[in-house]
Amino acid sequence: MIHNRREFIRSSVMAAAGLGLVEFKGFPAPNRMTRMVTAENGTPDIPFAPNRMVTWWSVLDDLQWPQKSVKDKIKRRAAAFAEAKIDTVINEGFHIRFDFANYFGQLHGYLADVCEELHRYGIKYMDHYSCNHIGRPRGEVEKQKLHRGQRHVVLLYHDPVAAKHAQYEGVFFNDICEIDVRDGSRGYSTGYQLEAFCHNHPEFLEMHRKYLLRLLNDVPMDGIEVDDMCDYAGLSTCGCKYCRDRLKQDYGHELPPLEDRSFWGDTSKDPRSWGNYENPAFRNWIRMKTDAIVDHLKMVKATVGEKPLMTCCSSGGPMLLNALSLDIEKMAPQLDFFMLENTGINIRCVNWIPRDAEALLQKDIARERGNVPSIAMTKTVYSQGGYFGWSLSRFWGVANWNCVLDKRLEETPDDAMEMEEVVYQPYNWAYKFSNLNHREGEDVAEVRLVNNRYCRENGWRDRQGAEHWSRVSAWSALLVKHNIGYRFLRADELSDANRLTENKTPLIMDGVGCVSDAQFDAICTYLSKKGCVWIALPFGTHDEKGFLRKIPLSESLLKKKYKTLTVVDSAISNDPLKGMILQKKFHPVIEQISGDPGWAVRARLHQGAPIIHFLNKTLIGRPHPKVKDNAGVPILTDIDSPITDNKLVYRINRQKLNLPQRLKVISPEWNEEKKDVTVSMLNNEYAQMHVHLDGIKIYAVILPDN
Repeated sequence: MIHNRREFIRSSVMAAAGLGLVEFKGFPAPNRMTRMVTAENGTPDIPFAPNRMVTWWSVLDDLQWPQKSVKDKIKRRAAAFAEAKIDTVINEGFHIRFDFANYFGQLHGYLADVCEELHRYGIKYMDHYSCNHIGRPRGEVEKQKLHRGQRHVVLLYHDPVAAKHAQYEGVFFNDICEIDVRDGSRGYSTGYQLEAFCHNHPEFLEMHRKYLLRLLNDVPMDGIEVDDMCDYAGLSTCGCKYCRDRLKQDYGHELPPLEDRSFWGDTSKDPRSWGNYENPAFRNWIRMKTDAIVDHLKMVKATVGEKPLMTCCSSGGPMLLNALSLDIEKMAPQLDFFMLENTGINIRCVNWIPRDAEALLQKDIARERGNVPSIAMTKTVYSQGGYFGWSLSRFWGVANWNCVLDKRLEETPDDAMEMEEVVYQPYNWAYKFSNLNHREGEDVAEVRLVNNRYCRENGWRDRQGAEHWSRVSAWSALLVKHNIGYRFLRADELSDANRLTENKTPLIMDGVGCVSDAQFDAICTYLSKKGCVWIALPFGTHDEKGFLRKIPLSESLLKKKYKTLTVVDSAISNDPLKGMILQKKFHPVIEQISGDPGWAVRARLHQGAPIIHFLNKTLIGRPHPKVKDNAGVPILTDIDSPITDNKLVYRINRQKLNLPQRLKVISPEWNEEKKDVTVSMLNNEYAQMHVHLDGIKIYAVILPDN
C-alpha cells in the first residue's frame, strides 16, 4: 500500500530497479488575463511569504455548513491557531475536489467562513485540492485499501452507478479520463485508487478553468495549491485522441502499439518501469506528457492571476519521475511557492540526510525563480515529529508546513494531538527568540553541486546502471558528513559561462552523462579563467536530447589539461572529500576539532550576520508500543540521541565566515535559556569556536548576542 508521495516514488524506484498567457491546444485562452505583478527583473512580486504554516483539516461534517456547530468550530480553531503563532494555513481534506461537485455551494461557503475568521487574526489562507482525479476504487479489495490508508482525504466518491452520470458544467467525468494504452479502459492509479483526467483533454481543461473562476469568486483565499500536476497512472496512460494527436503534431511520432518493445520496453513489469530510453521517440513521449502538464499549469496560473500558486512535489531528482510526468523544473516558471514533502510519520523519518539533496534542489529552483518561498512539509502524529520537521526546515533555511496526519492510519490513536498543539512550542519559541526570515538567509556555499536535468529527462545511466541523481545524492550525503556548505547548480546555469564565472567555488560534476554543446563551452570558459572543477567520469557521453556522442566530451576536456580540473572518484563508491581535505587540496569553512561528530553544522548569513544551525545526524526514533502505519512500521512518538560528548570545538575560516566575538547558542529544548559561545582568534585566517550543547537532542542555533 502507498502511504504518501515519497513512498510512492520510493516504491516506484524499487520496481524500476528490477530492470505569460498562452493559448492552449483545443480551447481558447482564458479570459482572466491578470498575472501576478512582477518586479523589474521579471520575477514574481510575492504578496506574502509563509513561515510558520500548518494544515487546516476539513472533515465530512464540515459540509453541514452553515450549521452553528460547524461555524463555532471554525472560530475556536482560528483562535487556537493564532495563539500558536501560525501565519499561514492550507486546507486539506476536501482533496479530490470533483468528487464534491454536487456540494460546491456548501463547500465554498464553509471555506469562505474559514478564510474570514483566519483573516481576523492576520493568518493567510491557501486552498488545496487535487485538480485531475476522481475517487474510483475498483472492487472490494481496492475499497478496503482506500479506507485504510486514505482516511485523511474526505472519501465521498461516487458508486459505480452514480459514476456513469457524474459531471460538472455538463462535462461527464468518464468522458475526460485518461485512456489505458493496454486495453482502452480508463486509466487507474493502484496507489491511490483514483481515475485521472487527461491533461491534454480540452473539455477537462475548460471545466477546470470554470471551476477555478467559481472558487476564486466564492472564497477570499490568499493563495492556492493546485495539486497532483503529474500522472499517477504512470506510463500506461494516456492513449486518448488528444495525446496521440499532440505527440504527432509536436514531435512527429505515432504512438506505437503496446507490442512494440523497441518503444515500450518490457510491459510485463509495473508501468512505472516501462520504456526504452534508447529510442528517441519514447524520450519524446515522456517530453510530450510533461509538456501537457506545464500547459495545464499555465492555464491555472493565468486564471488565478495575482494569487500565489503552488503545486505538490515530493521529489525533483530521480529518473523515475519521468514515469509520473512530474517535472518541477519544467513547471517552475508558473509557480510562486515551492513545496517539498520531507518527513513521514514512522520511526524511519529521523534518517534525514538522504532528503538533504531534495531540499536544497527545491531551494535552488525557488532561488532561481526570484527567491520565492520554499516550503518543507512535515508529516507527523505527535509533537516530537512536528518539532523535528520544524528543525529540518530551519536547518535547510526554508519555511515549515506542519501537518498532523493521524488519519493516514487505519485508526486514530486515543492520544492523537490537535494541529495547534503539535506546533505551539517551536512556533512560539521561534516567534519570540529567533524569528528568522528564511528568504533573507544566504547559504555559505563552499561548492556547487551540478544536477543536470538532461540526464533524468533522457533516462541516462552509467554502465553499472546508476543514474546521475544517485551520484548527486551521494555527494550531498558526503557534504553533510563533512559540514561543507553547498548549493545546487542546474542545467540552465551550467550553460551560461558568465554565471559560472561569477565566483570560483568548485563545481562538482559526477556522472553528468548528458551534456549540451552550450554547457560544454561554458565549462571550458570557466576552466580557462581558472575556475575549479572536480569531475567524476563518465561525462558528456550523450547530448541534451539523449543521443549518443561518437566521442565523449570527457576526452576533449581532459586533453585541454586545465590546471584547475581534478578527476575524482564517484561519491557512489568512495569519499573523495576526505582525501582532498587531508591533502589540503580543499579547506572547509568549518572543521570540527573535537566533540562528537554526530552534529551537522550549516552556516547562513542573514543581512550579513552569521547564523549557524546544528542538527543531529544520529537521531533514533522511539516507536509507539502499539500503533503502526499501514506498512507495519511503528509510528514515531519521541526521538532519542546517542551523542554523549556535546562539548564541540570547530575551526572557522575567518575569510569566509567572520564571527563576531559575542555569540549565543539557543534551542527550543532549552526554552528561554541561552549559553555563551566562545570564539578565540588563532591567527588572521582562522578562529576557534567552542559551543556546548548539553541537554540538546535535535536542534540548536548560534546567533550574534546583540
